[in-house]
Amino acid sequence: MNAVKIAAFVLILGGVLGLVYGNFSYTKETHEAKLGPIELSVKDKQTVNVPVWAGVGAIAIGGVLLVFGGKKR
Repeated sequence: MNAVKIAAFVLILGGVLGLVYGNFSYTKETHEAKLGPIELSVKDKQTVNVPVWAGVGAIAIGGVLLVFGGKKR
């Protein structure tokens, strides 16, 4: 497998996962203050929405790369 086909599979897989799940979340931890032995920290949960057009576009670009990317002239 060459790099173009691997990139195509990654794009297709990412597009399908984006369409299936629609969003992903992560926790961002920030340290606000440290006063001697006491440390105050804040955990903030962030959610990122993946637009439908981005998932469909990734699948389409991956498909085009898969079909036409490996062709030699």
